[in-house]
Amino acid sequence: MQYRDSANLDSSQVTSSSGGAGGSGGRLAVGGVGGIIIVLLAMFLGFDPSALVGGTASGPQQQTDEYSRCRTGADVQTNRDCRFVAYTNSIQAYWGKAMSGYQPTKTHIFTGQVSTGCGTATSAVGPFYCPSDRVVYLDTGFFDQLTKQLGAQGGDAAEAYVIAHEYGHHISNLTGVLDKVQQAGNQTGANSPQVKLELQADCYAGVWMANATKSATSPIAAITGEDVARAADAASSVGDDRIQQQSSGRVDRESWTHGSAAQRQNWLATGFNSGDPTKCNTFA
Repeated sequence: MQYRDSANLDSSQVTSSSGGAGGSGGRLAVGGVGGIIIVLLAMFLGFDPSALVGGTASGPQQQTDEYSRCRTGADVQTNRDCRFVAYTNSIQAYWGKAMSGYQPTKTHIFTGQVSTGCGTATSAVGPFYCPSDRVVYLDTGFFDQLTKQLGAQGGDAAEAYVIAHEYGHHISNLTGVLDKVQQAGNQTGANSPQVKLELQADCYAGVWMANATKSATSPIAAITGEDVARAADAASSVGDDRIQQQSSGRVDRESWTHGSAAQRQNWLATGFNSGDPTKCNTFA
């Protein structure tokens, strides 16, 4: 993935904090006005409910401004953390043009644990989108897990795919699809609404990748064939069947929450090859 040195970066779209070590946590809180409010954990490992609680952080949460120095695409060359601003800016710039009524949000990068509109999360949760405050959360340490534990090739394109997937949930939230899935209850299985929601986010990630370089002001200057392959590899590595096979040696389709390796790759490819978000109706 290549960056456009002359592109302006908007660091206000990325916030950060550091917190104390995560506590033991509790049960995932469910409830809310007008229906079920569930944090949509687009965590590719599946999520650990004990890592998200309805209480408060066990230590002080300190806001940081480490991304404020990211001003142009050229800064990515000298400060690698600026790539997260570039990803976020590019993703939101695309959806701002592609979706009528798009409502910008933020990427919040944390270490340890973080307080969200959906409860307190620890790093064990992995990347997730909270529909209550409409923020994408991640601890960048997840990308080490992606390569070292799950066997993905990694790289900038793989990271961008993960974040674009989370923003895909934001799109599903804005369209009302996410709310309908939550109202259907906590169903699992290869053909469950939950899996279809995750596959839709994969498709939306592919759509963004197809369009990321089309604007002359985009901080993403080029996405190569190798980049696409690395994103597809990341999608495959976090398929439910792959993770189950690695962890237990058996595959249980009825417990799937995110889709198989093949499903995830296929829907990412559908989004990328079409470049059209209307092709991402995984519920059809």
